[in-house]
Amino acid sequence: MSSTGRTEDVLQQVDQFWSMLDDLSQSDPAAYRRFIEKQMREGAEYSAPPLLHSSLCTEILGPKKGSLYINICSWKRVPAPQDPSRPLPVCAGELETDTNEGQGWYTVLDVALNPVVLQDSEKDKTEVYTLVLNFVQQQYGMRLSQQYTVVSCSPKSSPVDLHRRLGFRQRPNTFKQPDTASQTPAALLQQISSLRSEKQDEDTAAQIICRPAEHKKKDLIQVISTTFVQPQEPEYQLEVKTDTAGVSRSMELTVELPKVRSMSECQLRISKDDVLLEVENVYHLLLEFPKTVNEDTASAIFNKKKRRLTLSVDVF
Repeated sequence: MSSTGRTEDVLQQVDQFWSMLDDLSQSDPAAYRRFIEKQMREGAEYSAPPLLHSSLCTEILGPKKGSLYINICSWKRVPAPQDPSRPLPVCAGELETDTNEGQGWYTVLDVALNPVVLQDSEKDKTEVYTLVLNFVQQQYGMRLSQQYTVVSCSPKSSPVDLHRRLGFRQRPNTFKQPDTASQTPAALLQQISSLRSEKQDEDTAAQIICRPAEHKKKDLIQVISTTFVQPQEPEYQLEVKTDTAGVSRSMELTVELPKVRSMSECQLRISKDDVLLEVENVYHLLLEFPKTVNEDTASAIFNKKKRRLTLSVDVF
């Protein structure tokens, strides 16, 4: 069938739908009003942001030790499971790593589930918590302690932080309860179309895609991925430089960054024990130094031609 034929079929179906609504508005105003209000309400609910439900704290046992905070969020944009035998849809945000004075490195991760899943688990949340921990291990290649603590709050967990890591963009709140008594079917459908267009825009922007995640129970979890791509670990070389007596004097870290054009794209943090290099949505490198360094002597140079970052620092 030609594209012209398909377009005509679609337009014919739209005309039929409009005619049905016109008839319904005349024959059964109450049913017509319920239909319109339902469509408007569902569009507004879909556009609502994720809400923090609970937070877990556990320990990362490897490959790099540290604390992990998992924010479990309620989000209607994540599909509800169709039945218990089907995979559980999950949306995970970006990993964010930072340091806390006296406590070392910690990582924050947001995991969103449909509100129905969280409501059903209110009496016994252990199963959901266990599923989330196993999901994080499989999805991010971490070894986690199975001992966890439910905390009242976790670092970097404001609504702004959650929205940023989960890829949610807040839209202006223009939704108002429709005055179905005074508006024509055409005007009301225009409002519905506006909400649906926003929904489609968000779908396009977020590129919500379902794919199976590996798990010890096959297809137990279904991952909903968003626009960001999980940062990869870049190729690097760490060299310890010694003096003529064989005593370690400095270290030189060379990192290949072929997707980076400028040093301004890099976030570099260094302590006496390790170094963290991040390029948003592109690279992530957390490396432990074999010897204690003097972070005050650190210097970094980015070679634009070779797309290579070189970090030098003295050893204590």
